[in-house]
Parts: sequence; structure tokens; C-alpha cells
Amino acid sequence: MNKNLLNFFGGGVILKTFVYPKESYMEPINLTEKTDWRFIDQVKKESGQDPALCYQCGNCTAGCPYTKYFDFPVSQVMRLLQAGQKETILNSRSIWLCATCEACTTRCPCEIDIAHIMDVLRIIARRENYVAEKDVKTFYDAFLASMKHHGRVFEVGILMGYNLKSGHLLADADLGPKILGKGKIHFLPTRIKGRDKVLEIFRKSQKKRKNSV
Repeated sequence: MNKNLLNFFGGGVILKTFVYPKESYMEPINLTEKTDWRFIDQVKKESGQDPALCYQCGNCTAGCPYTKYFDFPVSQVMRLLQAGQKETILNSRSIWLCATCEACTTRCPCEIDIAHIMDVLRIIARRENYVAEKDVKTFYDAFLASMKHHGRVFEVGILMGYNLKSGHLLADADLGPKILGKGKIHFLPTRIKGRDKVLEIFRKSQKKRKNSV
């Protein structure tokens, strides 16, 4: 049995395998103790997907290139979602480390867009201030800020914003000279047409979020 996967047993209990740090251990999660039905409906509504269709074949986990870094493999995130384990899911590292490569979606025999569900879970986690991977959130924030202000990605701005806010001041500093020498990045942002249209997307998104609260 793969020690990096979660195993199911009777009695409504999942045993969770932690793969980091190396000293892995198992922690029981009682599925019958607390089920948040509103959370299930919320994810279903926001993703447009039906988690109940998942029958735990494991194809998503088998195809996921990040399984070894997750605290919960993708199939187990789906099972926890079916059981309404909101706190466990939103506190997990998996939803933040997901690369949205869509291998899980492609392999799903039930045609569930699992990658989109992972996106929705991450959005909900951001909205409700559950942040298991602060550096990932910091990078997302830097990326979105660049898109909002410039209408496109400004690589140097993202790098500086991320490094300052994350505290990793010299992260990837050795790559700078190599990239600059090839003209891959620029010190000033590029002005593009339609920047106001991109900004309008952010405004509409923010307005929609306020109306939904």
C-alpha cells in the first residue's frame, strides 16, 4: 500500500498521511463528527461541478505530479469535500500547491473538472483567510497586483513585490544576470492598449464579491 496515499476504512474514518516532514504519521479524521452541508453546496455552486459524482477511482491522484508534496492527495480532497470537512480542506496545503495542470480533470472518468474545484477551494480559502502556504498567496497577490496596475505581467515588479513581502530578499538573484543578458526582462513596465479593460475586470470582480457577502 502506498504510504503517501490516504487510506479508507469503515466507521467513517479517514487516516491522513503527512509526508512532510519526513517523519510521517497517521492522524484519524472522523467523517461523522462534523459535516458542513452548506460548504458542499457552496463549492458545488461556485464550481458548477458535482463532487458527489466522484467514486474514488484514484485516477486523479495517480496522474497528479504534485501528490508527493500534498498533505492530502487530490482524490482525498474530493472525498473530504463529499463529507463536508470544510476546516480540514481549507487548512490543507494541497489546495495551495496545486499547479492547475488539469491532469486530474483529463483523467477523471466522470468528467468532473477537479482542477476547477481545487481553484474554487483556494478562492474560498483566500476569502475566508485560511492560508496554509503564505508564500504561494504572496506570489498570487504580487501577480494580480501587476495585472491590475499594468494590464499584463511586469516580471521585475512581481519579483520585487514577492521578495519584499515574503522576506526572501535574494531569492533567484543568481538568475538575474543570465536573464538580463538575454533581454528577457525589462526594468520598466510595458504600456499596453486596453489596460483600462483589464482594470474593469478587477472592479467587476470586487463588486461581485461585495454583493455576495
